[in-house]
Amino acid sequence: MKKIIISIVVAVVIVVGFALLSRNRQRTITVPPTVTSTTQTTQPTTATTLISTTKKKTTRATTKPAKKITIPQEGFTKGVPGEYFQASSRPGTVTRIEYASADYADSGESITRVAYVYTPYGYDENNTKQRYDIIYLMHGWRGEAGEYFEYEGAKNIYDNLIEKGDIPPIIIVSPSFYDDESDKEDYNGSVNEFRHFHKVFENDLMPAVEGRFHSYAKSTSAKDLKASRDHRAFGGFSLGSVTTWLELCYNYDYIRYFLPMSGSCWYYGGYGDWQTEQNVDYIEQLVKDNNLNKRGYFIYHAVGTEDYVKEQSLLQAEEMLSRNDFFTSQHYVFYQKQDGVHNAVAVKEYLYNALPVFFGEEK
Repeated sequence: MKKIIISIVVAVVIVVGFALLSRNRQRTITVPPTVTSTTQTTQPTTATTLISTTKKKTTRATTKPAKKITIPQEGFTKGVPGEYFQASSRPGTVTRIEYASADYADSGESITRVAYVYTPYGYDENNTKQRYDIIYLMHGWRGEAGEYFEYEGAKNIYDNLIEKGDIPPIIIVSPSFYDDESDKEDYNGSVNEFRHFHKVFENDLMPAVEGRFHSYAKSTSAKDLKASRDHRAFGGFSLGSVTTWLELCYNYDYIRYFLPMSGSCWYYGGYGDWQTEQNVDYIEQLVKDNNLNKRGYFIYHAVGTEDYVKEQSLLQAEEMLSRNDFFTSQHYVFYQKQDGVHNAVAVKEYLYNALPVFFGEEK
């Protein structure tokens, strides 16, 4: 019994390092000394632009997406200007919604879930002719619905990006992969929850949100939701980043833009067992099999140079950049925040940099 208890304690110490910030958390999270990885790599100690050293023979992308991405494939994020944290004269509105769903990760029974929806200044629910791009943003371990509107100054950033013309008026959705019965402290349970979230998104959340708010989807039929994929994005931080990669794997038909922040793809493997090459192989084959180079997809992958879980992001970026004849700058970019750590400050900077790339006008 004593050995079992010790094993459980060690396991908890290992996974607790992946804890995401909870409500309004801004503090730095330090690295647990026991965190290890089954994948061996040498990490840069300072900000370093990854340079591909090998290239695999892959099918070269011969078509371009409708919107040309003009930023370099690798680089560093720009800090959020101070004025973007100030209250806007044209603030958007955040609305709490409830929607019918199922407990896909456990019992399968019918449940009610919660999400928070930001609509921009001037949004008129009676004006069905005005349509809006939309992004869904997922929290990490122990997070909650509405989190992306609770970070200090975050909503002001969205308001100012719109008011200053960096992006058009957009809808922002902050849902949760948890339900009321979830044990947020149970790390393995949390992993199980986000691994099933793609079902929540496709079957329940997206139809509920876009059946009420005016996205580019003409209706909530699968056909119309797929037809509007060019106007839809999904992003997330930490375990929400892993969720974002899984949205690419499962819901590429519905989403064109992806913003994984501080996390890699866990289609195969999991924390500390990255299986990077196998996961990138899977993504590459997915792109080929579904003609996504022609249909268009784009990934803005971000991490802080001092983020304590940066290893997985660096490994994934290095692997994808080594195949830059396939994952071109029109499909994948990797950006680091200088001195960035695993906190909300970094998240706000990633959003400030990525949203104009997704939805802004070419300049």
